[in-house]
Order: sequence, then structure tokens, then C-alpha cells
Amino acid sequence: MSGQRKAAHGQRRRGHAARWTAATALLAAGCSTQLQATASPPAARIVLTRLSPAQLAGQRVIYSYTGVTPPARLLTLVAHGEAAGVIFFTANVGGPGQLAAAVRELDQAAASNQDPVHLPLLLMTDQEGGIVRRLPGPPTLSAQQIGESADPASAANQAGSGAALTLRSNGLNVNLAPVLDVYRQPGNFISHLGRSFSSNPATVATLGADYATAEQRVGVAATAKHFPGLGAAALPQDTDLRPVTLPLSASAIRSVDELPYRSAIAAHVKLVMLSWAVYPALDPGVPAGMSATIVVGELRRRLGFTGVTVTDALEAGALRRFGPIANRAALAARAGIDLLLCSQRNVSEGERALSALESGYLRGTLSRAAFMAADDRIMALRATLQSRPGPAG
Repeated sequence: MSGQRKAAHGQRRRGHAARWTAATALLAAGCSTQLQATASPPAARIVLTRLSPAQLAGQRVIYSYTGVTPPARLLTLVAHGEAAGVIFFTANVGGPGQLAAAVRELDQAAASNQDPVHLPLLLMTDQEGGIVRRLPGPPTLSAQQIGESADPASAANQAGSGAALTLRSNGLNVNLAPVLDVYRQPGNFISHLGRSFSSNPATVATLGADYATAEQRVGVAATAKHFPGLGAAALPQDTDLRPVTLPLSASAIRSVDELPYRSAIAAHVKLVMLSWAVYPALDPGVPAGMSATIVVGELRRRLGFTGVTVTDALEAGALRRFGPIANRAALAARAGIDLLLCSQRNVSEGERALSALESGYLRGTLSRAAFMAADDRIMALRATLQSRPGPAG
């Protein structure tokens, strides 16, 4: 971190001392009903009261980088307690043992005396199965192949445990899977790569829960995605590339697309990723991950999810009209998203998201009670995980 940035952080902390004291008092007193509903372990909650605004913001940012070696800037952010974790892609893997070595380097940075958190980082990837695998190793079957197999339940369990063992052997602890999208037409956006278990919502519900339960049993947190569902998206409707609107009725969304999430939540899935598509029947004109109506109203209140919410890629083409990364980060946080996924393979993207969250916290444009509740959920998740490479324990 540059001297200039440290000085700026110091000035902001002094200028907002009263507000910061009030916010930490609120957390320590446990006045937020959101905190009481999803509280982290007491020791972790006490740590939250000691974090600077930049560190509080950093607990909500997932970074990414290019190459096989974590860059110095990222290690500095981790060492200063300004990172929740990292997402890895195929280009980050390298030769045998290289990713595990990178994880050890990140873990060492997180053990710095300048980081008061001292909890495992959230180290994640997309290891769905079939074509969508960032790491060599299981699961080799795609979701579609699992759904069409002779014994789908057994195949889903094997895929979930296989994915978790692959991640654990490299020191990773969060899988951005399973996909719970219920495809409508063969060969559509979610089906053409075999990423959906079935066009039958009950089948997706059962197999998705089996997959998530199996990987969490091995010690890797599962992520159900993409809420409330991308199964109706046509082949060109890729939110990574362009805005997508899915004109489904509210009853169709709730009876078909959301059904698998009920099962996943009942199975205690730890994370849910929100879609960047727009669902006019639920909230006209606003992508799901920027809609409090969907994040809070549908997912938390209606379905009862109390775990960690995470965005899809913050740099997605679907969000062009919402401006730069800082604006996108603030809008997602305001909607109730906990973790921001900065997957552009550029550490500066995560820094821009962090600055937006820190500014929103200090200025009061982001609810402080909601901010603390989000950090509390994230720290509770981190406290359940480990990140050192090795077999399942």
C-alpha cells in the first residue's frame, strides 16, 4: 500500500471518528437484528469492532490476478486485512504444486500482525464438472451427464465430493458450484455446456442438494447459482457479455427456478450467487444482484437464506449501463449482497470496489447495520473453513 493511500486512510478515520465509534458500539451491543440472526463466533465478532473502515470494506471483496504468482499488491492488501479472499482461474494454476504454493503465500500474508482477522481466506474457483473446471481433476461429469446417468444421486454425490477433494488438495475452500439453473430448452445458454442437471425442477433440487451436501461434508463451502435462475436464457443471453432480461412470470420463477434453492437452503448451502439478469416480474429494470427486492425479499425473507450472498463477475457486460466498478459495487452492496466478486484478473478492480464500500460506509450511503451484518456473515463462514493444502480431514 502506498504512503499516499495510508495517509488518506488516516485522514478519513480521524474525520469520521464519531461515526466509527457509534458503529462499533452498535456491533458490540448486538443491536442489529441481522447480526443476531446470523452471528459469527464471539471471538470473530469482537475482531470486527477493531477493524478500520478499509478493513471492514475489504472483508467483502474477492480479488483476482493474472499469472501463477500472487502479485505484491494483493499480498499487501491481504496482509493489511483488506481482502476476504481470491478467485482462481485456469491461468493461475501452472505446474504441479504451483497453486498450492500460491495459497501458502497468501496464507502467510494473512497471518501478518497488521491483519487483525486471522481467519482463513475465502479461496475459490469454478469446479462445476465437465467442461467448466478450472483445476485438473474431478468432477469429470457435467451436471447434465449426472442428471442423465443410471444413478444420478450417486453421481451427484461423487461429483460434489470429487470437486471438494480437488479443491482441498490445492488449498482452496469455496467452490462456485453447484449450478441450480433449470434449463427450458436443450442447447440454450445454460444447457449447451451441460451445466444444468435437468429441465425438471424437482430433479435439479434433489441433485443440487446432493452435490452441495457432498462437497460441504469434505470441508469445501458450496455456492448455489445463479439465483433466481438462468435456465430460461437463450443461447446468446450471456450476462458476461450483454444485458439479459428474462420475462418470466413471478409464479414461474417461484415454482420452477427458485424450487432448487429451497432444497439447497434446507441442505445448509453456505453461499448463494445472484444472477445479473433482469426479472421484470420481480423487479423491472434492475439485475437480480442489484435488487434488494430479490436479494432480501426473495432470497432471504421468502426462502429464508441466512448464509453469504455473492455477486457474479462484477465486470460483466450485463452491467455496462451501471457505470464503473465502484458504482456497481455500491449498488450491489446496497441491495444486500455480502461478497463482491472482482474476477477481471486485475487487483485494481478489487481496490476500486473496496474504495466504493469504504466511502459508502463512511458517508452513510450504505447502512452501517447492514454492513456489519454482511461482515458478520462472511466472518462466520471463514471461521468454518481452512485453506492449507491437503486431503480431507
